[in-house]
Amino acid sequence: MTAVLAGAAGAVLVTGSLLTAAGLRRVEPAPPRQRRRARRATEGRWARWRWLIAGTAGLLAWAITGWPVVGLILTAAVIGLPYLVGSEKVAARSIDRVEAIEEWTRRLADVLATGVGMEQGLLASAATCPPAIGKEVASLVARLSARWPTEQALRAFANDLDDAAGDFVVASLLLGSRRRGPGLSSVLTAAAGSVADEVAARRKIEAERAKPRSTARLVTLITLTVAGLLMLNGTYLAPYGDGLGQLVLLAIAAAFTGCLLWIRSLTLATPTPRFLTDAERQP
Repeated sequence: MTAVLAGAAGAVLVTGSLLTAAGLRRVEPAPPRQRRRARRATEGRWARWRWLIAGTAGLLAWAITGWPVVGLILTAAVIGLPYLVGSEKVAARSIDRVEAIEEWTRRLADVLATGVGMEQGLLASAATCPPAIGKEVASLVARLSARWPTEQALRAFANDLDDAAGDFVVASLLLGSRRRGPGLSSVLTAAAGSVADEVAARRKIEAERAKPRSTARLVTLITLTVAGLLMLNGTYLAPYGDGLGQLVLLAIAAAFTGCLLWIRSLTLATPTPRFLTDAERQP
């Protein structure tokens, strides 16, 4: 009991000192692009260090409590909780990609409205392409520059995007590459408007799905806090101290993890089926 209190007090003291030092440090607000780069760098550093941090936390919990299952649960929690309760990042990235497709389509339509040919317009679109689909557009430009047939390059572009909204835009480009007539710019503008409507609908849906995610995070936080406080009461958790109790504790943790996985699967949108697939090209 004394060792547990000493470990908890030391952890609180170190955490408080670090938070105080971070709060006293003055940081100038960074521009949006720099903030995105800093966020990606922070996520990369966490990905590199999380295994070491998780292992250290697990070994420390095992040493303090004497229960190996507690160390295993804490290690898994440090590694897996960001994945289990952070599904909104997956949804946000998906919506950002669709929005980037809409923005790229509008810019391409503006270029084609000046009388530029479709291939030349596609090559020029790489200069103003949104970052979310920059890699896919760069691959398209590289294929066209390597003298790929336009239709083949566009189908490969649709496979790179791997989204029904991308198929909708690429289908318009495929029709334009076959007919070579006027009006492709207006068709792309209309397609971009439809994609924009889809983006708005997806954002409304994700706003509703954010509510159960917040509830799951709150319940998880309360559960972990209560479990940590109960660890200070050796009498209450004494039945979990033997081998059978450790197995029961592991089963409870596994069931709780399964519930979080179920909630995550419910709050993730099912991808809209694509129609420009390899099977579609078969006669």
